[in-house]
Amino acid sequence: QVQLVESGGGLEQTGGSLRLSCAFSGGTSSDYSMGWFRQAPGKEREFVALISRSGSNTYYQDSVKGRFTISRDIAKNTVYLQMNSLKPEDTAVYYCAARAGATRIGSYDYNYWGPGTQVTVSS
Repeated sequence: QVQLVESGGGLEQTGGSLRLSCAFSGGTSSDYSMGWFRQAPGKEREFVALISRSGSNTYYQDSVKGRFTISRDIAKNTVYLQMNSLKPEDTAVYYCAARAGATRIGSYDYNYWGPGTQVTVSS
């Protein structure tokens, strides 16, 4: 059974940086497209960044383009989200997700989810 565990969240000031990590276990990570999603209080879960199985293709929500970078280390079974130039509107619980096969934007297409990690950006 695939399991995902996020780490690296915390409290940061506006303009600061954080790096989230997602540890993958219970399968062959290179068989799975991976994504980072976030959910702020009172809002729906939204995709932030996605990465293909090989890591050669990435996709970003418009609001994070140029600030966030998704990457994966297949040998370490880990996916990362480097977040720079953080803004208060980035405050949310960030979730790592995995799906077998090609990348999809919709959260409903992802079968496996981590418990989430809180990111809070103070103004």
